[in-house]
Amino acid sequence: MRKIIHCDCDCFYASVEMRDDPALRGIPLAVGGASDRRGVIATCNYEARSYGVRSAMPSAHAMRLCPSLVVIPPNFEKYRAAAYQVREIFHRYTDLVEPLSLDEAYLDVSDSQHFQGSATLIARAIRESVSQEVGITISAGVAPNKFLAKVASDWDKPDGLTTITPDQVESFVSTLPVRRIHGVGPAMQKKLLEKGIERCGDILIWSKLELAQAFGSMGETLYRYARGEDKRPVANNRERKSLSVERTYADDLINRRACQNQLPKLMAMLEERLAKLSRRGAITGHFVKLKSKDFETTTVDRQLTGGLEHNEFADMMDEAWGRFKKPVRLLGVGLRFHTDRMSSDQQLRLFD
Repeated sequence: MRKIIHCDCDCFYASVEMRDDPALRGIPLAVGGASDRRGVIATCNYEARSYGVRSAMPSAHAMRLCPSLVVIPPNFEKYRAAAYQVREIFHRYTDLVEPLSLDEAYLDVSDSQHFQGSATLIARAIRESVSQEVGITISAGVAPNKFLAKVASDWDKPDGLTTITPDQVESFVSTLPVRRIHGVGPAMQKKLLEKGIERCGDILIWSKLELAQAFGSMGETLYRYARGEDKRPVANNRERKSLSVERTYADDLINRRACQNQLPKLMAMLEERLAKLSRRGAITGHFVKLKSKDFETTTVDRQLTGGLEHNEFADMMDEAWGRFKKPVRLLGVGLRFHTDRMSSDQQLRLFD
C-alpha cells in the first residue's frame, strides 16, 4: 500500500507576484500577455476567477469579464526560482518526487520515517514550510495512489489538505463526479451523461468490454478509476543537479556578522541532507544565496576545489552581503552535482 502526496501550488504565478508586491493582494490579478497584443492569460488569482477569468483565456476576453482586472507580464526566472525552493522542500521528506510542472508534483512517502511515517503530517509540514520559506500557499492531497491524491489536492483549494485513507477509498470514489477524473473534459462528460453516468459509482455496473466499446481507450481508465485503482508508480528518473537548504527569518538579519552567525546551522543542515542522498553525482560546485528584506536575490556560485569547507562558504557569504549591504530575510547554502553520465575525457564512437 503506497502513501502518495500530490502537491499543487495555488495560482502559482499570481501567488509569487502577490508575494513580491502586497499591493496586488485582494484585487483581481492575472499573469499573461497584454490584451492589445492578442495575449493569453497564463494564470490568475481567485478574485479574478470569481469573474469567470480562467487560464488560457484571451486577455481581451478576460478584461471584458472583469474590467478591473490587472494583467502583468510573466517573469519566468522568478517563478523557476520559487519552484526550485518548493522542490527542495519536497526532497527533505523523500527522493521519490515526480514533477509534473513548475508548480505541482507527486511524492511517494511510503518509506519515509518523518513523523513516524504519517503522510498527512508530512504534507502538513510541507505546506507550512512552503508558506514560511517561499511565501505562497500550496494545496496537498494524500491517498493510496496517484489518481486519488490528485483528486484530493483539488478538493479543498486554495490552501487545503485532504486525506483519503485506504478504508475511505470505496465510499469516496462511489460518489465522485466523473468530471473529476483526469481526461474527462466537457465532450467526454457529455457522452457519459448521455449513458446515465454522472458519478463513478454509476460505472460499476459496466464491464470493461462495454466501457471500451462505448468510450474507446478511455474505457479502461474509467473502469479502474471507478474502483479507485491506480498502480502507476511515482517516476523519479531525473538525476539530482543540486542540493540546498534555505531559511527565512522572522526578524531580518541586519548585518554581515548576523548572516555569518547563521552559517554553522545551515552547514549542519546541508551535511545532514547530503548524507541521506542515495543517488547523486560527484560534487562540482557550491553556492550561497541571500534574499534582502525587499526581496532582491543574489547568489554566489563557485566551483568546488576541495571538501565542504566552512571558510569557503563564509567567503561567499561575505561576497553576497557586499552586493546588498541591507537587511536580509533569507539565507541559503547549497551544492551542485555532476549529472553527465559520460565523463569529460570520454568520447562515444560514431558507429557504436
